[in-house]
Amino acid sequence: MTELLDQAIRRIRDLPAETQDDLARVLLRLAGEDGPVYELTDEEEADLRQADGEIARGEFATDEEVAAVLSKHAL
Repeated sequence: MTELLDQAIRRIRDLPAETQDDLARVLLRLAGEDGPVYELTDEEEADLRQADGEIARGEFATDEEVAAVLSKHAL
C-alpha cells in the first residue's frame, strides 16, 4: 500500500460509519469491483484535457477565487 493510500485510510477511519461506507463504495467502484473500472465520458475526457492544458500553462485559481467558491457553498 502506498503512503498516500495509507494516510487516506487513517483519516477515513475517524469519519462516521455511514461516510466510511460511502467512501468504501467509491473506492471499490473505481477499482472495478461490482462492475467495470469507471470509464470517462467523451465530455469528461475533454474536460480533463482542458484542465491538463491549464495546469501546464500555470493557470490556477487565485486564493480569492477559491475562497469565493468555498464560501458560496458553505464549505
